[in-house]
Amino acid sequence: MELLEVNVRQSFSAMRILMARVMGLHECESCSAREHVLRTNLNGIIEESNYCLLNDIFLVKFPISDKVRQMHEMQRKEELHSTWAKVLEKTIDRNAIFVIDNAHFIDPASWSIMAPLLWNISVFMVMSLCPGFARTESFHKATANNLMSHKIICFQLEKLKPSAVAQKLCHDLGVVSIPRALVRFLVQRSLGIPYYLEELVHFLRCNDMLLFRTKKWGEKAEDSWENLNTFAVLESSLTASSRSRAGAAAMICIVRPGVNLDSTMLPSNLKEIVLAQLDEITPLEQTVLKFAAIIGPVFTTQLLSYILPIRMRHKMTTLLDSLVSDNILKWMESTEEPEDVQDPSKEPATPPQAEIGVETSPPSKQSVGCPFGVLMFHKPLLREAAYELWVQKQRVTLHSKCAAFLERYAHKCQSCGQGDFIVFHRFAVTSTQDKGSCKDFDGGDDPHTWKALVLAGKQLKKERFYISAGITDTQEEQQQQQAFVEEDFGATDREDNNALSCDCKGIVESVLVPLVHHYTTLGNAARAFYYLLETAAAYLHVSNYYMALRKLSEADILRNTLKSKANVISRFEDATFFSLKGEVCYGVGRTELAKKMLRKALSLLGRPFPRNRAEDFVRSQVEKLQCAAYVARRASSLPQKAQKKKLAWLLRQSRCLSLLEHLFRLEGTSAGWRQSCLAARMRASTDRAVDFYLSAACASDDAGLEMII
Repeated sequence: MELLEVNVRQSFSAMRILMARVMGLHECESCSAREHVLRTNLNGIIEESNYCLLNDIFLVKFPISDKVRQMHEMQRKEELHSTWAKVLEKTIDRNAIFVIDNAHFIDPASWSIMAPLLWNISVFMVMSLCPGFARTESFHKATANNLMSHKIICFQLEKLKPSAVAQKLCHDLGVVSIPRALVRFLVQRSLGIPYYLEELVHFLRCNDMLLFRTKKWGEKAEDSWENLNTFAVLESSLTASSRSRAGAAAMICIVRPGVNLDSTMLPSNLKEIVLAQLDEITPLEQTVLKFAAIIGPVFTTQLLSYILPIRMRHKMTTLLDSLVSDNILKWMESTEEPEDVQDPSKEPATPPQAEIGVETSPPSKQSVGCPFGVLMFHKPLLREAAYELWVQKQRVTLHSKCAAFLERYAHKCQSCGQGDFIVFHRFAVTSTQDKGSCKDFDGGDDPHTWKALVLAGKQLKKERFYISAGITDTQEEQQQQQAFVEEDFGATDREDNNALSCDCKGIVESVLVPLVHHYTTLGNAARAFYYLLETAAAYLHVSNYYMALRKLSEADILRNTLKSKANVISRFEDATFFSLKGEVCYGVGRTELAKKMLRKALSLLGRPFPRNRAEDFVRSQVEKLQCAAYVARRASSLPQKAQKKKLAWLLRQSRCLSLLEHLFRLEGTSAGWRQSCLAARMRASTDRAVDFYLSAACASDDAGLEMII
């Protein structure tokens, strides 16, 4: 038999269903038929005067006897309990095999009768139990009891591996292809539990978040950004074996454009399960979890302390220790494997500084009263449920505080110059700068917080990587998909900027990506777009073309929604958007599409690149006539903010021209060589202008600007 969640709230519902199956009552359609079956099965087991106690339970109409009529309410309950016990003991077939699905939904009244009987008689009963319920815990305690351990055997079913999740999804949805991002989302949310997985997929389908299309293999698609994005999604999820089985055409599944899986709410069934688990911890621990849920699945103690109410900060360490010991949170260590976490039973929950690679030193003003470290939700669904407990107004306040904290660290690492990932981005976008989203760097980053954020970012990246790597079973499949798996997607090893010790990979995950989420939740489209561009540029900086493409696709959707609103996206950011697209296309070998994007970026930057021989000639003459003295005078005459803004435009122009120079040279034709030379001349004149403006800006800025280019 299968129980539902509603059964746990109905007294004797499990007993009623079990006895109805045992005696065949489920096949009776009329009241008289049920009465006849009950008389036949209960004759000699209980007194006939007690038959009326079963009226409400089995929907029958036995006459109420004088004996029962004279009973008090408590006496009647005791008599009903005794009657049920006799019926169960005498009617149960000890040679039968009983299977109860969702046994964690057995109601307390039924369990009070069933439990003593199961402990005292030999019966083969199979029960499926979900973790997190009181009934499940009672079985675990019984197995630990020496008197009961020989009668009860508990098997912990293994979680579904990512590859098994992908196979199950393809089978259930009737498709040969699913996006890697969808599998990653479902693996993280479902924890590999099939029931959770089915509920999540059902929720996505009911809310129209998935699209199903017929794909013909081998057809040539137009070289466009949309097709490149679709190609990346398909190649990151298909295997050669699935293609061969699909034949010429097959059904594929994709996530509907504009759907953000990370912000998807929990299905109601799963939410109730998780809320029941939250109810088992103390109110103060629940409060800490709610604040941590605002930050994300991985969080630093510094940020948690920053957003917690002042009255709770001194209790934070103790509460975190308790949550770690309850296996709700876990401390992260600077180890290779993401799941390698200390055992709370063996070591104190509060991690020593050495565990996160931070030298011992007096705490800064940001970390007073709290250990500096990184924690992770052991059960992601708990975070989702805790997050949804906030009312909207409170969420807005906390997301604003998180964004204000993280913005201080939204820049390159020290070995890479500490500047914006899009050079001078914060100076080029005046509206964003005025609102305080991008502050000048004062060298005041807290080193403990920085290192904790780097560790948190590395952990987030490892979680994503290990799930992605597990989606395919065989090495052959992984090799065939490697073109679009994280860094393997058009990646080239970076040998500059001391890449081996670069912290930028961690910062993009723990600072820039969360900033996009915070501002999207706040409804601040301008800042969300700003940090989407920064995130894409950061992924390009660390040679992760696949994630850069994904973030630019998100920016594309946001940009399309903002077209009707004036002055939300500046001309510089629009140009940068196409410039970054060009870099991604260049990195993955789409040269013609890269040229198209870079030309569009240069047009928006006020430096259009010629398209024919006549324009080539005119532009080459203009480049020769440029006066260095005039540029130098103009650079020195502008105010400091205008100098920095002009530098942002010039540097972006130089980057586009440098890429075009290389792309045209790769053509190996006379026309390509001519345009490559023109791009080189244009870049040289632009670089001279950069030198003039940089000298002028440095002369009026004691901090120096060379450091952040």
